[in-house]
Amino acid sequence: MGDHPLDPVRVELTMALARQLGVLDRPGVAVERAEAATDEMLATVHDPDYIAVVKAASTGRRVALMGLGTTDNPTFAGMHEASALIAGATRRAAEAVWRGEAGRAVSISGGLHHAMPGRASGFCVYNDPAVAIKRVLDLGAERVAYVDIDVHHGDGVQEIFYDDPRVLTISLHESPRTLFPGTGFPDETGGPGAPGSAVNVALPPGTDDALWLRAFHAVVPGVLRAFSPQLLFTQCGADTYRHDPLANLWLTVDGQRAAYLALRDLAEEVAGGRWVASGGGGYALVECVPRAWTHLLAVLTGEPLDPALPIPQDWLDLATARRPDHPLPETMTDGGSTDWTPWIPGDTPSQVDRAIMATRNAVFPFFGLDPHDPRD
Repeated sequence: MGDHPLDPVRVELTMALARQLGVLDRPGVAVERAEAATDEMLATVHDPDYIAVVKAASTGRRVALMGLGTTDNPTFAGMHEASALIAGATRRAAEAVWRGEAGRAVSISGGLHHAMPGRASGFCVYNDPAVAIKRVLDLGAERVAYVDIDVHHGDGVQEIFYDDPRVLTISLHESPRTLFPGTGFPDETGGPGAPGSAVNVALPPGTDDALWLRAFHAVVPGVLRAFSPQLLFTQCGADTYRHDPLANLWLTVDGQRAAYLALRDLAEEVAGGRWVASGGGGYALVECVPRAWTHLLAVLTGEPLDPALPIPQDWLDLATARRPDHPLPETMTDGGSTDWTPWIPGDTPSQVDRAIMATRNAVFPFFGLDPHDPRD
C-alpha cells in the first residue's frame, strides 16, 4: 500500500488510545475477534463477477478493471482477505445488535461506503455498511436508518439501497461541487420504489462546528423521527476535521464528539437504543482520527470522555514511533466550541442555511413534514 492515505496505523493508534484511557476495559464491553465475510455474504450486495476479480487481484495478478488497479484502489496481496474481514466485522456488529446480544456495537475499521456492487471506488473494495444492513434486513428488519457523517458523500450505500423503502440513507458531506465523489446533491431523494429514502445535505467548504451542527439538527432528527427506524447505523468518518489533508470542512475533534453524542441520543429516541457505528474516512492519522474515534468508542460504551483529558505518554511514544513526522495532540480537545444556533426559516444569509433549505425542500414533504416549520 506504500503511502496510501487509508493507512491502517490510524486504527492501531485508535485502539491503543482507547485502551490506555480505559475505554475498552469498561464493564460490559467485549472486544470480539472478527471473522471474514464469505463470498455468499459479500454477494448479498456485490456482483459475483466483481468478487472473483478482487480475489484474483489478491493473489498478485495484475488487474486494472472494475475500479481496481487505480491510484485510489491499488491492488495488493491479500486485498480480498483484508476487505472481507472488515465486512465480516461490521456484519457481525449489526447482527449482534439486531439479535439483542448487544445494545450497541462498533466496527471501527469499517465504513467503506464508496464501494459499488460491481466496482471499487474511493479506497473502498467491499461496502461493509451495506453488507451489514442487508444482513439485518434478511433477519427481518423493516426499517433501517443509515446516517453518514463522513466528509464524502455515502454514495455506495445510497446506490445499493436507492430503491429500497426499508432503508433510509442520510448523508452530510462537503458539496459534490468541490469534493469526490461528485454526488450527493439534495435532489437525489430515492428511486421510483422508494421516494424520500435518500437525504443529502451538501455543505460548503469551510463549514465549522457550529454550522455543521446547525445543519445536522435542522435535518436529521426530524427525518429520523418520521421514519422511525428499528436500528440506526452510523458511518463516522473523521475526515471532516479542519486539518484533514483530503477535504475542506472545518470541524474540530470537539465538533465530532458533539456529533457522536447527538447520534447516541437519536438512537435512544428513535431506535430503542439499537445503534451500530463504523469508522470511515480520516487522514489526519495522528492529530485527529485516534482522538475522534476514541471519543466515539467512549460514547458507544458508556460515559463520554472529558475533552480536557491529557493524552497518555505511552500513546505519544507509540505515535512518534509509528509516524514521527506528524504533529502530536496534547489533550482530547482542540478547544473548539460546540455551541450552535438553531436554523430559522425565512432569510438564508449563509451558504449553510441555503443548503439546509435545499435539503428540507427536497425531502421533507415525503415524510409529511413542513420544510419551513423549524419544529419539524
